[in-house]
Amino acid sequence: MQVLVYTLVILSAVAGQKDSHYVPGHDGMVHLFEWKWLDIANECERFLGPIGYGGVQVSPIQENVIVGNRPWWERYQPISYIWHTRSGTAKEFTEMVRRCNNAGVRIYVDVVFNHMTGTHETALGTGGSKANTHTLDYPAVPYTRNHFNSPCAITNYQDPVNVRNCELVGLHDLDQSKEYVREKIVNFLNSAINVGVAGFRVDAAKHMWPNDLKEIYSRLKNLNTQHNFPKDARPYIFQEVIDYGGEAISKYEYNGFAAVTEFRHGMEISNALRGNNYLKWFVNWGEAWGLLPSRDALVFIDNHDTQRGHPEILTYKSSKLYKMAVAFMLAHPYGNPRVMSSFSFNNFDDTPPQDVNGNLLSPIINPDNTCDNGFVCEHRWRQIYNMVRFRNVANNTGIENWWDNGQNQIAFCRGQNGFVAINNDRFDLRQTLYTCLQPGVYCDVISGDKINNKCTGKVVNVQQDRKAHVEILTNEEDGVLAIHAGSRLK
Repeated sequence: MQVLVYTLVILSAVAGQKDSHYVPGHDGMVHLFEWKWLDIANECERFLGPIGYGGVQVSPIQENVIVGNRPWWERYQPISYIWHTRSGTAKEFTEMVRRCNNAGVRIYVDVVFNHMTGTHETALGTGGSKANTHTLDYPAVPYTRNHFNSPCAITNYQDPVNVRNCELVGLHDLDQSKEYVREKIVNFLNSAINVGVAGFRVDAAKHMWPNDLKEIYSRLKNLNTQHNFPKDARPYIFQEVIDYGGEAISKYEYNGFAAVTEFRHGMEISNALRGNNYLKWFVNWGEAWGLLPSRDALVFIDNHDTQRGHPEILTYKSSKLYKMAVAFMLAHPYGNPRVMSSFSFNNFDDTPPQDVNGNLLSPIINPDNTCDNGFVCEHRWRQIYNMVRFRNVANNTGIENWWDNGQNQIAFCRGQNGFVAINNDRFDLRQTLYTCLQPGVYCDVISGDKINNKCTGKVVNVQQDRKAHVEILTNEEDGVLAIHAGSRLK
């Protein structure tokens, strides 16, 4: 009996670490990449909460080394676990978490504990900490050489030991099997749980041993009930495991005890919308494609890495196709979706928007809801935020009445709550299709907004037989049409 009880407790903890704990009526998260903490707090209150976004993935909170030209990737070279970065101070972070939780928006921290910095002649941190990276001496933690794996380069992705015990692009690799290292990591994570975060994105999880991660996660506190989390709620953990197939390390080594970032999701959708596969094959989208079980998968079209290093992945730079990709992701029930919100860039190393002193800038919000001052803010594009609303209306429903033209025109219902059509063909889509929705007049939330019970875009008439004439012309701005119960006009 005692063994059974212990097993049930472990299973419950694992299930909890795959629960995002979104507030009812909210779904999906947005990665506000390189935003300042108080700007995120403002965005939670004025936009994310009212729209229905479930959460925000924030940039790393721990102090990082300062790199001369201030590239975005300096945030992934920690020098300590002190909460002081270009995004703000510990006090500002704590205020942000409180304000976002009050707005119904959860916070998920990007945490880096596979490694510390690379080698720098002078290693000075954003909070003033110093390190001797030649001798692996990080006094602000403190870590010494004894807490690291022996220096070696990752040279063979067919060798799990090489991938997990050697240095990823020269970053000094911590040994998470050491009790002292585990304690430092657990204390860091628990301090974030104390102030009300909902969970963590674990950077470079593929480069750590699964059993070490499982042990670290097991020591984390339950979420703080003072921030309206249920009693005994476990932090939501999604682990960065890049697995396109063909390597020794598999995503299936990690999804038994927490969620995993499903990189093939964005690759396959991008591949199809670029014309290299038929959309009709997405009729069985999900595990049948070799993807993780839906509950285990954090899904996305692009992230801060792939939008730079993978030209085959769709990004904001191909805006029409990108909006179509994100619309499909948000319309489909598979996985827990994350929307990317970028800053504009031209080169891989480009810094986030900053002033002459290297301080991060704040996004400027334009009257039409878009952003300026170097920020792209895809999460504020109408075609994306209205599909977050669609997802909330369609929650807890499945795919019904799939239709396709045998090639690249598809449509499907989400129960009786939503209907979406996508045209990626060279030909116009003009079809009378079954929408599953109640008869009435609906606003297409892709081409417009429902404001004061009027539509600023296309209007769709659903007849008594629940069918509607649907048109998506190839010369239109958008390749998607979407209506849902909440977009009904009359």
